Amino acid sequence: MLALRPATHADVALLAEWARRPHVIRATSDDPAAVEAWEGADWADEIGQHDVLGADVHEILVAELDGRPIGMVALQDAHREPSHYWGDVAPGIRALDIWIGEPDLLGQGHGSAMMHLAIERLFADPAAGAIVIDPLASNTAAHRFYRRLGFVDVGERRFDDDRCLVMQLDRSAWTLSR
Repeated sequence: MLALRPATHADVALLAEWARRPHVIRATSDDPAAVEAWEGADWADEIGQHDVLGADVHEILVAELDGRPIGMVALQDAHREPSHYWGDVAPGIRALDIWIGEPDLLGQGHGSAMMHLAIERLFADPAAGAIVIDPLASNTAAHRFYRRLGFVDVGERRFDDDRCLVMQLDRSAWTLSR
């Protein structure tokens, strides 16, 4: 059974290890010289933001399959998070990031299950009206994956050095698809 749980400081080393895995780097950066996903991320700080900002603003979750950690989900209130990564967005916009860290578990439906759990978690908040995600513009497999979940293209945007396709899932589209 797949479940999401809040990341703890005991997960820092595992998150850092996953961030250095080639398949995770390729999914998160177009830079051929990149050596980690979320380059420069301090995982202890990322996890600690939950306590500083509150889980409704920033939360790192670990996906577990029958108790085995397999991946990471990051959830944010895109309007309220302090870095303003998403720019000036309206209240009610949530953001998520996801990766499967264990390469032997890719392509088995776990990413879809993780997304369903993350989307349900975000839309459990009645103030959440939409979810945005930013796969690399070059990652057409991710675009197809997110479109199957109901995300629609908003447009390309550059985040730092990466060209991304911003995609959005409106609450109404998710509710109708269930």
